[in-house]
Formats: sequence, C-alpha cells, structure tokens
Amino acid sequence: MPTPPKKAFALRLDPALYAAIERLAAAELRSANAEIEILLREALGRRGVSVKQSEAPKRGRPPKKEES
Repeated sequence: MPTPPKKAFALRLDPALYAAIERLAAAELRSANAEIEILLREALGRRGVSVKQSEAPKRGRPPKKEES
C-alpha cells in the first residue's frame, strides 16, 4: 500500500531558528522535518486546534486471502 502523500512546499526560516530545530531534532533522534511537524502540531494544540494523525501505511505482507 503506498504511503499517503504529504504536502511538499518551500519553507524559508531564519538560519538560527533552523539550527535550533536541527539540534532539538538530533536530541530527539528525529529529522528536522519531523521535528517541525511535531512543533506545529503542539502549537496548534495549544491554540485549541486538533489535527488527527493521518493513517500510517501498514507494513509487511498483506494477509493471505482465503479461497472458497
């Protein structure tokens, strides 16, 4: 099953801000992109906006279909 598409766009950040995000991401063993996504979800949550997590793709082989 293919991964659900993610919206790609250019984001211009102050280099010092990006460096801080990279340090935080490294400490949490995440990519800078994943860290930005988490920070945005937390900020939205504090403002009362809930964003449900997209359904993650299932990994591994699909179950065998039983034949009648």
